[in-house]
Amino acid sequence: MIACFSGCGNSRLVADRLAQSLNDSVTAIRHDTDWNAADGDTTRMVWVFPVYSWGIPPVVASHIASATLPETLDHYMVCTCGDDAGLTDRQWRRMIRRRGWKAVGTWSVTMPNTYVTLPGFDVDSPALASRKLEAAAARIADIARGIRHHARVDDVVRGTLPWLKSRIIYPLFRRFMMSPRPFNTSPDCTSCGLCARKCPMGNITMTPGHGPEWGTDCAFCLGCYHRCPVHAVNYGRATASKGQYHSPESLP
Repeated sequence: MIACFSGCGNSRLVADRLAQSLNDSVTAIRHDTDWNAADGDTTRMVWVFPVYSWGIPPVVASHIASATLPETLDHYMVCTCGDDAGLTDRQWRRMIRRRGWKAVGTWSVTMPNTYVTLPGFDVDSPALASRKLEAAAARIADIARGIRHHARVDDVVRGTLPWLKSRIIYPLFRRFMMSPRPFNTSPDCTSCGLCARKCPMGNITMTPGHGPEWGTDCAFCLGCYHRCPVHAVNYGRATASKGQYHSPESLP
């Protein structure tokens, strides 16, 4: 079984490729995920998700804490990141072991950057994004082999100062930098409803005459921003001049 949380498509792209290689199926982590109805390989669980400020997305942490799963599963982690993952693997192992489950191998996959809400952060250039996607295919094949062979590894790019990033910056990011309140739309919004339909948390509602409105149950995946076909979704004033990215349907 592969459990995947994805807002902009990077992690879903990785999960789908892993499913092909492992002859498994993907269950999307959403606000309404029914773990009792999930199917796939009954011997393992592969958690696939993006790194949030060098840590685990809160929505993924919540599902790990609450999901009802067989205790006999071997658990694996595959995280996607624009550059490095900090100590995300250690966070994940603690969460898995806290449930009494068996944590086996962890990996990271470098994918095009999607975080854009702070100064200095933007999407990658098309050339850099293409290079990352080309390298990802071989990386995922290696990870699939590792999972098939029950590899007990931590093959994660932690980067520089991982302790500072994951133990200091990550908690501050969760507390102060994930509010949905700054989301707004420009007059270019056509009220197409794509953002609401694609929101994994069901947190966006379309109001006649007003367009999309954000509730409080936001995963901060930025899928609404990146998917908007007319670049009308903004996060305060921080994203007006930033780029957009959404993963392709398949890897090169």
